[in-house]
Amino acid sequence: MKQFGSKLQDLGKALMMPISVIAAAGIFLGLAAALQNPNITGQGFNQLEFVQLILGFIRKVSGSLFGNLPLFFAVAAAIGLAKQEKPTAAFAAIIGFIAMHVGINYSLTAQGLTPATTSVAHLVEQGMGKTEAMMFSAEFGYTLGIFSYHMSVLGGVLAGLVTVALHNRFYTIVLPTAINFFGGRRFVPIITVVVLPIIGVLMSLIWPTIGAAIANIGQFIGEAGSFGTFLFAATERLLIPTGLHHILNETVRFTPIGGIANVDGESIVGALSIFNYALAHPESISNDVVKEATRFLAQGKIPVMMFALPGAALAMYHCARKEHKVRVKALVIAGALASFTTGITEPLEFSFIFVSPILFIFHAFMTGLSFALMHLFGVMIGNVQGGVIDLLVFGVLGGTATNWWLAVLVGACYFPIYYFVFRFIITRMNVKTPGREDETATSSQQVTASEQAEQIIAGLGGAQNIQLVDNCFTRLRVKVKDMDKIKDDSLKATGASGIKRASDEDVQVIYGPQVESIANDVKQALAI
Repeated sequence: MKQFGSKLQDLGKALMMPISVIAAAGIFLGLAAALQNPNITGQGFNQLEFVQLILGFIRKVSGSLFGNLPLFFAVAAAIGLAKQEKPTAAFAAIIGFIAMHVGINYSLTAQGLTPATTSVAHLVEQGMGKTEAMMFSAEFGYTLGIFSYHMSVLGGVLAGLVTVALHNRFYTIVLPTAINFFGGRRFVPIITVVVLPIIGVLMSLIWPTIGAAIANIGQFIGEAGSFGTFLFAATERLLIPTGLHHILNETVRFTPIGGIANVDGESIVGALSIFNYALAHPESISNDVVKEATRFLAQGKIPVMMFALPGAALAMYHCARKEHKVRVKALVIAGALASFTTGITEPLEFSFIFVSPILFIFHAFMTGLSFALMHLFGVMIGNVQGGVIDLLVFGVLGGTATNWWLAVLVGACYFPIYYFVFRFIITRMNVKTPGREDETATSSQQVTASEQAEQIIAGLGGAQNIQLVDNCFTRLRVKVKDMDKIKDDSLKATGASGIKRASDEDVQVIYGPQVESIANDVKQALAI
């Protein structure tokens, strides 16, 4: 079970690669959409042909990224889970993704399911009701020009997982001398071309059942209304320590659970896909549909990331012992700024979720409540981060239809609530938040990057104990041989805000947004 959990950790980390790209692309798309809205910039600006051509170009490029997300997820899954020869795995994943959809296409054709026979007009002619015909037709679409089931990113992840399983099994294979040229890494794309079309044929037979199950889950969440939104958001926060919240997020962002919008016979699947399609194609999707999608996106995070967690940070600073206030001040300011501007919360969250289950549960409940309130108030702010950038780009610049001021109003209430609740619980229950640790705890010191890397390696049990070093947005992810050699105090002395043992060999050290440079320093030190 722990091994399975470790694989899910790796998958969640891998899927953050395309998410980081489309999060940035979404900001460009939102800015371009706002600048092309005459209600915001005025008719005069809207008639500047050269400027509008540039903005249209930006929207076209950004929109193309969202249109090819399944392929990006296939490549990301393969790269993230490949043991070695990651470029080969990425190349094979592209081949596998195409081959799988070719297999699906061949099977559909054999079943008499073609673009013509699945069109709404043809189905209505055959006696099917118009609504039923639209729902059935929406199950199909084009992927890289191939008529196939509309599998969205699930199809990409599936192709990536099968491909990387083949890659890890065969990238070192030795063939007979006469054909050994095709052995090793060259064999991976070859076996992928053989296996993935068969997987595609099998998927064409079982996908209707899978799709119906996903649709039923989505229907349950939709019918649950704001309570369903609350459950999603509270669960997502509770999964933060495991790192599996990424999996839940991608599910609502890119599967029917997050919503389905039908536009001119094309099915737009998932909350983030619907929001970004609406940005790229103004007035193609009604605001009511978009609001149902954004209830899973940035709007519910804004009161928590911009207001609540900075309130908690202030409470932790005021509760720190006098002799530790200087150190804690630097820590909480950095964490609060990261949360406020970008929506990266883990540096602050890991300061309390392991030392106080009560604060953790309170935080998860209040996050769920924030999402539910944004849904009830009809707020319409998309993207994925939830910091001030998302508020400005997708809220303020989005105009009055976004109801962005309600997110700020709720946030203004969240700040004092978090501050007083955190201060009360920390002092009443003597919670060991930063600056209140036992006196034996080691304090961090100013060191160079190379010295910090050496200290991290020592805290991880030495170079001989480290198998693999990687990172996501905020965590240094390390595979070790012996978990007992990990020294938590030594790692915290390097600036880590928390240490999470995800499995018998996987440890995550939380550093915040600066983790990318820290990971590079550690890798360089290990190489030396």
